[in-house]
Amino acid sequence: MTAVNTTTVSEASYEALIAEVRRTVDEVIRPNAERIDREGVFPAENLQALADAGWNSMIIPTEYDGLGLDYRAFALAAEEIGKGCPSTSLIYVMHVGAAQTIVYYGSEDQKRRWLKPVRTGAIGTHSMSEKATGGHTWFNLSEAKRDGNDYVLDLEKSFTTSGGHADFYVLQTRTPGAEKPTDLSYFIVDGQDPGITAGPWEALGVRGNQSGPLKLDGVKVPRADLLAGENRAIEIAFNGVDPLYLLGIGSAWIGVAEEALSIVVNRVKNTVHRDFNRSLADYQVIRQQLAQAKIALSSLKPWQLSLADKYNRYEAEGRLLGELWYEATEFKIHATEVANQVVSIAMDVTGGYGYKKGTIERLYRDVRAGLVLAPSNHLARELVGKDLVGQPPELFTPGGD
Repeated sequence: MTAVNTTTVSEASYEALIAEVRRTVDEVIRPNAERIDREGVFPAENLQALADAGWNSMIIPTEYDGLGLDYRAFALAAEEIGKGCPSTSLIYVMHVGAAQTIVYYGSEDQKRRWLKPVRTGAIGTHSMSEKATGGHTWFNLSEAKRDGNDYVLDLEKSFTTSGGHADFYVLQTRTPGAEKPTDLSYFIVDGQDPGITAGPWEALGVRGNQSGPLKLDGVKVPRADLLAGENRAIEIAFNGVDPLYLLGIGSAWIGVAEEALSIVVNRVKNTVHRDFNRSLADYQVIRQQLAQAKIALSSLKPWQLSLADKYNRYEAEGRLLGELWYEATEFKIHATEVANQVVSIAMDVTGGYGYKKGTIERLYRDVRAGLVLAPSNHLARELVGKDLVGQPPELFTPGGD
């Protein structure tokens, strides 16, 4: 993994940076959120606004036109974007992960060709899961074909965020000669290739992130866009991509929960039952539900910042982020489950107002996605549990019991 020279900033600088991200969220992202959900459209305007402000390039090194900031800045930005639009925050996290994969493991040529355009609006994403193996993203059955020194991809992925809209995909599959399904390779695939078609995305929530199936028909990938060599995708994911993604998803879902709690507190304080001339805030049962949500949410912020700072420290020390994989997975589990708890309380407290179509109803649907995002919380818990008792992480062994 290539060392990344990120710049750690002061507390005051973090506050100023987040104020700037919040301005983009308030001016562009949040106003578009209802329309994105209602129409199920890709949030291109939101993403361009983030790119224009430099946030899409936040932790890309400055030599590739990025801002060169650190992991705490990324976590805080994902949180703010999550407040405005969960669909946009999910796309953002996947994009940053894909770009950083190239930062960590790409050649100099790959970095210059694929990362520099990010500053002006290019979007990347990961494409991993396949229908045949589901959430076991470390097992793929598809395989690239050789075309001289280059490759041809004929395959289908089951869920790909930004499918049909990404400018580049960091896509994993087997290569000829792979001995087992976990021998996977990463390719950087040009999103403009005519052989790529994206299936429809019709989902309960995060309806703008376009995470439907992705089909590649005769897509040619030059060897120059094989990332770091064959059979290295699992190593790359574990040591860089996954920890960053897990921090980002957990942070984005903190933002979703904070948005829901802010809305419901405002509703409770300003809704008065005229028959008794009492606001909703005068009811003890409602105050206690709000306190439950606040306490659960408060438990996440120190962990988020501590984990992000660990990433910064490990990188400065030349250590692999994969050493933090299990803690990052635990953080993702807890953050997404707390977010679901908080939004469920918001729905309960606001009653019919929350249940009808609107922001609370939308967040209630959106927040459910965090539970099933790979690794799904049930699967992730099993991995954490196996590590805790000293068992190998594989959930199944081909040909075994």
